[in-house]
Formats: sequence, C-alpha cells, structure tokens
Amino acid sequence: MARNLSDVLHYFGPELAEAEAQVRPAEDAPRAEAPACRIIGVPIGSRDVVRAAFAWNIAVEVVRLGGRATILCPDETSPSPLWPQASTGPLGVALRPSLAQNLDELLASAQDWAANTAHKSESDLLLVRIPPEWISAAVAPSPLLDWVLLFTSSEEANLQEALALTRNVVDRHPGARVGITIHGAQSREEAETAFGNLARASREKTGRDVRSYGLLVDDLDVYRAIVAQRPIGLAHPQSPAARALRDVAELLLGDIEEDARG
Repeated sequence: MARNLSDVLHYFGPELAEAEAQVRPAEDAPRAEAPACRIIGVPIGSRDVVRAAFAWNIAVEVVRLGGRATILCPDETSPSPLWPQASTGPLGVALRPSLAQNLDELLASAQDWAANTAHKSESDLLLVRIPPEWISAAVAPSPLLDWVLLFTSSEEANLQEALALTRNVVDRHPGARVGITIHGAQSREEAETAFGNLARASREKTGRDVRSYGLLVDDLDVYRAIVAQRPIGLAHPQSPAARALRDVAELLLGDIEEDARG
C-alpha cells in the first residue's frame, strides 16, 4: 500500500520546532520479536558521508527502540574518517565490511550474515549500503532490492537523482518497495511538497508508488554529531534531528511488524 508523507506527519509534530522536546525512552515503545532478520538496501555513494551518517543514526535509533540493527558496507566504499570505522559501535550497532564487488556478491554477503545471526536473535534489521552504480549494472532482479530506502533533499537536482534511482530499482526489480526519506527540509510543508512531486513523477515514469519514511530536519546538530563521530540521539538527545531520526526508525519497525503479521 502506498503511503504519502501526509499519512505519517503525526510522527512529526511540534517536536520538530521545539529543540527542548524530550526523547521518548526505549522502554516506552516495546517491539515484538521479529522471526528473522529483515534486509533493507540503502543506495549511498562512496563519498556521501551525510547520507551514510543518516543510515547509521537510524540503525542506532532502531536499537534505542528495542530492536537490533547492523549495517553491511562494501569495502570499496570505505568512507572518510568522518564515518564510523568498521566495528561494533554505540549500543551494539555494528558496521560490517563486505568484500563484495557487485550486487550479486553483496546479496550473498547479506544473506550469509542474516543466516548466521538471525537464529541467535542478534539483529532484527540489516541495512545494506549499496553503491548506486551497482544497481545500474545489474542485469537480473535481486532480492537485495526487495525493500530500498532512499535519502533525498528537497532540492530539485536531488529529487531528479532520486527519481532516476527509483527507476533503476524498479526496472531491475519490479516488485521493489521504494521508501523515501526527505532530509534537509526547512519545514514540514517543504518536505511534503518535495515528496509529493517525487511521488507523482514516480507514478508517471514507473507506474509505481513510493512510500514515505518521513523527514529529517535541517539541523546543525546533524553535522556536529558527524564530526564528533557520535550518534545524534546520544550526542544531542533533545534536538529536533534526534526526534526526527527516531520517528523514521519507528516507521521502519512498524512496517517490519506489519509484514510479519502478513
């Protein structure tokens, strides 16, 4: 079922404008145990430190909500020193390297990791960082594209880039669920307009709907946390960015639970 940004704006209420809003404690939102690790592909370029940091912070928020999360990243996309090193970080969120050289090998790495850890209940969610060019090079449908999360700003150039990536995903994996998180928005209205434009373009160009996974506010604390190499929710727990990241994590976990219920 398609989901518009307006359908999830109840997650992004006055907290976005109130820097002193308190972050909900994890125990207030218990999560059901997932029967297996869920894999979500996250297309991110090798030098895209900001989007990589968003993915890492969302993984941290999944754990803060009672889930478990890991990030799998190809070795060749080793990030800059601003990106956390390949290791187990705060709250047990791990960044695991893969020697994969293409989408098929990356899928095999993800499936091996999930098979070897899910039965130990070590993780509910595996975010797999995919070089966008590997999607373009794919010649057959890949289960790694079953569920894809894209980050895009509200700027027209970035929206066009997200549309092109959506088309690449859908062309190669027609059954893909494509989720969109708008970042860098100055307001909810700006984010909603940007998502609406992207959703209409996707429907016209691909015949498929995209699903909203909310917005990440334009907040200096995002960049401060990246430089400090600390999760935003731990470094600046009262910031609008921390609350917004937690809300995106809630949307992901909510869909995982809905899928599990069938």
